[in-house]
Amino acid sequence: MDKASMNGAPETHEGRRILILGGTGEASALARALAGRPDLSVRLSLAGRTAAPKVEPVPTRIGGFGGAAGLAHYLLAEGLTRLVDATHPFAAAISGNAARAAAQAGVPLLAIRRPAWDRVPGDLWTEVGSMAEAAAALGPVPRRVFLTIGRQEAGAFAAAPHHAYLARTVEPLREVLTVPRLATIEARGPFDAEAETALMRASGIEILVAKNSGGAATYGKIAAARRLGIPVVMVRRPAKPDVPSVADIAGALRWLDGDAHAVPSTVRAV
Repeated sequence: MDKASMNGAPETHEGRRILILGGTGEASALARALAGRPDLSVRLSLAGRTAAPKVEPVPTRIGGFGGAAGLAHYLLAEGLTRLVDATHPFAAAISGNAARAAAQAGVPLLAIRRPAWDRVPGDLWTEVGSMAEAAAALGPVPRRVFLTIGRQEAGAFAAAPHHAYLARTVEPLREVLTVPRLATIEARGPFDAEAETALMRASGIEILVAKNSGGAATYGKIAAARRLGIPVVMVRRPAKPDVPSVADIAGALRWLDGDAHAVPSTVRAV
């Protein structure tokens, strides 16, 4: 292992060893952009929440590290010189661990944080801070609800069993949400506005629940809700650590090809 790298000292141009914390389209795009470059050693880490993740063109590690201390140990043991947090905007725990681990190991960290969606004229949003608040915001009158929040947090809506739910997830929902009226769709985006409009209309959807994930891949449901005059319960993003960040892959590539300790010029607060 390179002792200079362990101490956070400047890396050599030929010795850059990069770990991408992934699970998003940005992580996949970055891995593809860096794959095959002889000046880099790149690996991707996935949390393992998806049973059949997409095959990526770089070595991929699946599973947790054991918190911030475990990730710091991994960074040092593997001689990694840069860490890119390209996790989901709602993966607050992982991002917190990444920030602490990078500081402990002396490894420069960059976060890719896609901009959140902004409300535009015609949007009928109720913004909430948690899934429990989202379930409460559906109200006492039974409605046909489209849940697009993923599998992990769907159980919060068991507190509102009087609604009829259509839940779309990548992984099977199984026993996570137990309510009397539940239909499920297993699908992976992107989803365009036309298809989302047709789905909501055919399913008689009266209200949409979504996370403010940002990005183009799942914006179709927001555009469809606006078009159909359907209200949206929008869950705000959790707080993330204050670390150097960029909004897109282009910014990450500039940082990876430049000074690891320089503050990116495309930092965007989210």
